[in-house]
Amino acid sequence: MFGRLVEPRWRKKFAAPYVHIVFGARQTGKSTLLKRLLPDAAVWLDFSRPAERSDHLRNPDQFVQRCRALPKSRRPLTVVVDEAQNVPAIFDAVQHLYDSDKRRWRFVLCGSSARKLRVTGANLLPGRCLLHHLYPLVVAERPWAETKERRRKAESPLSLDVTGRVSAPWFPEAELVERLTFGELPVVAIAPAAQRANVLRAYTLVYLEEELRREALVKDWAVFARFLQLAAAESGQMLNYAKISKDAGVTLPTVKSYYQLLEDMFLGFRVTAFSGSPRKSLLSTERFCFFDVGVRNAAVELSLQRAAVLANPGPLFEQWVGAELWKRLKYLGAGKLYYLRTKAGAEVDFIVEREGRWSPVEVKWTENPRPSDARHLLTFLSEHPRRARHGYLICRCKTPLALTDSVTALPWFHL
Repeated sequence: MFGRLVEPRWRKKFAAPYVHIVFGARQTGKSTLLKRLLPDAAVWLDFSRPAERSDHLRNPDQFVQRCRALPKSRRPLTVVVDEAQNVPAIFDAVQHLYDSDKRRWRFVLCGSSARKLRVTGANLLPGRCLLHHLYPLVVAERPWAETKERRRKAESPLSLDVTGRVSAPWFPEAELVERLTFGELPVVAIAPAAQRANVLRAYTLVYLEEELRREALVKDWAVFARFLQLAAAESGQMLNYAKISKDAGVTLPTVKSYYQLLEDMFLGFRVTAFSGSPRKSLLSTERFCFFDVGVRNAAVELSLQRAAVLANPGPLFEQWVGAELWKRLKYLGAGKLYYLRTKAGAEVDFIVEREGRWSPVEVKWTENPRPSDARHLLTFLSEHPRRARHGYLICRCKTPLALTDSVTALPWFHL
């Protein structure tokens, strides 16, 4: 059992008298964490099991009957429903019970896809619930040896609060190329080294096909598999629906619905083009990134070996940093992630907006950053002196370096 960053926070939040809905992609560790936080649950249903799912699809009211049959207690009885999206009517049942007695039960509903809930118009319990999300591992949950040797705090474009007691050790350490090859899914991080490639490929192909077929989310799996490979190859780039449509042999609306499906299953995210610059030649197209570079590699059928990654590590490193920043913003619960690119090609890889401030971030695959690497960051800072005061270059240097008075080069493990 390994610790998760959100564990202390969730432990406190789950005590609140609300329905708790936990979302996240499959194999991000939701069920494992909930079992550690809620070991004394009075009822635990798992709708990934065909028998339980079928029973409750035929008769959702049995859930109400089962909860009402529990003996009354001075403390709320915990009821957990895993993969709740597979029986959308369960949300109505939970609302009925919660409205009848807000303190008799504590409901925790867990799901790996919001697609069916959105399409069926399922009741997401407005005003009655707290939403929680779990993502693949962040650096703080899987530290690198260099981090342990340099415990002093370094400034970061987006610091995470890692205070609070975690009841288990962090995940095994990993160096950068391993992360760029296999990603940050917990199930892959703890797999034996010889089995990681197989585990990752199985996740990407078997899980996706199973999930999509079960929920009848796509009519033709072969077509979607082709789209998935193309979307993975374009991950981190500006969205080009027309190109993907042509290459995949499907209509433009279908391509757009497939991208939305990836988001609904928490398998990808968009990075919005920055529009707050005085420059008139900015590009406005969004970027789309896979939520995990390992899943991206498996989907594009990249050889999951160091040599394949090191053949062109820069784009993967940029996507890994982008995913790390995105996960942190989601955990912090506020802020936005942008990128900036002009028609002339000038670019800032990421801009973190939080609490009214902008922090521009560049990503370079170098161990020896130079002041010249910070030129786009300096331009951005000069254009926005009130809201942007410091920029960051994320690279492979060994320690933080001051490239200029307003730009710091940070090792990736100091993010």
